[in-house]
Amino acid sequence: MAYTYIKGSVTAAKGFTASGIHCGIRKNKTKRDIALIFCEKKCTAAAVYTTNLVKSSPIYVTKNNIADGYAQAVICNSGNANTCNADGMEKAEMMCRLTAEKLGISEKDVIVGSTGVIGQILPIEPIAEGMEQLVSELSVDGAPNAAEAIMTTDTVAKEVAVETVIGGKTVKVGGISKGSGMIHPNMATMLCFVTTDAAISAEMIQKAVKTAADKTFNMISIDGDTSTNDMLSVMASGLAGNDEIVSEGEDYDAFLEAFTAVCRGLARMMAKDGEGATKLLTCKVSGAKTENDAKGVAKSVICSSLLKAAMFGADANWGRVLCAIGYSGCDVDVNKVDVSFASKAGKIDVCKNGAGIEFSEEIAKTILVEDEIDIIVELNDGEGTAEAYGCDLTYEYVKINGDYRT
Repeated sequence: MAYTYIKGSVTAAKGFTASGIHCGIRKNKTKRDIALIFCEKKCTAAAVYTTNLVKSSPIYVTKNNIADGYAQAVICNSGNANTCNADGMEKAEMMCRLTAEKLGISEKDVIVGSTGVIGQILPIEPIAEGMEQLVSELSVDGAPNAAEAIMTTDTVAKEVAVETVIGGKTVKVGGISKGSGMIHPNMATMLCFVTTDAAISAEMIQKAVKTAADKTFNMISIDGDTSTNDMLSVMASGLAGNDEIVSEGEDYDAFLEAFTAVCRGLARMMAKDGEGATKLLTCKVSGAKTENDAKGVAKSVICSSLLKAAMFGADANWGRVLCAIGYSGCDVDVNKVDVSFASKAGKIDVCKNGAGIEFSEEIAKTILVEDEIDIIVELNDGEGTAEAYGCDLTYEYVKINGDYRT
């Protein structure tokens, strides 16, 4: 591992400050509801977006703004999705304009995001009135406030940062994210904002974003719903002083490894904080004929509602793993499949060559009552590997989503 985890998130990299305040979008004054991330210089930028055909207005505005590969700020509100609104585009553009005016930058260099309830008109007045405070509170210590301000049903803020060495220079990558419901493997199904001080071209940073997303955020599922709003964006200041990364090679590989580590850390946090969840589930697949087969199997297992319910009850019902593998559509010889469950309490084999084996239900229960469970699938048919992340399915999930609007 060529990178190390460090304290911080979106302000760990050189040049970045952040803030988060309550401006009045939410009625609850104890909850911050708007976040700002700013860089002292224009950055190369890239993003990937939800695949839902119903997309929020901020996504269309962001796509247009960073089409040239550059950005300098992120503005994001919670409490209102600004989706399916007749004036949605106008409001998203106004958010960019208000931000740019206060920061003294171009409105075309602003990434904009919104998250919350769909179909409710976004009030622009609280954002306009709160902008002065939001900008005045920008600081390197403001990342936790920004992370809190983008939360909806999340129970904890999500922040990760790492550092690595590229071309003899220390490079930092950090990010914040939100997401605990409407999370399913289709980029991006959440909001995530990443910053770095690496010098890297817009073309190569877009490549890194797509590659990392496919291995991390696209391997999450909480409830099978793909959101309308969500994106993964990144800004790179170049202030680390490394030679600009303009092609694949050793420097790009080092950057990609660090960037992927941040995305994986945030992905795991989101899966563990799934709505109503009590357990983080990680399906680790090896021995697949191809990487795509490994990914397909891992996602099929982690998406199984029956398996998720079994994990909630600490029930070692391995047949549900085999069932999910069977309908994954992947090229698998089911007569070669081995399955084990593991946690910090130990590991237990439950299936060999596609058939059940004797095991202690008592020991299995001890393993499965832990809050982080690994579902280990060995296909014994090749070199493909993958991991997928999810959570258990609980009574609380239904409760949360039964009265989400109220």
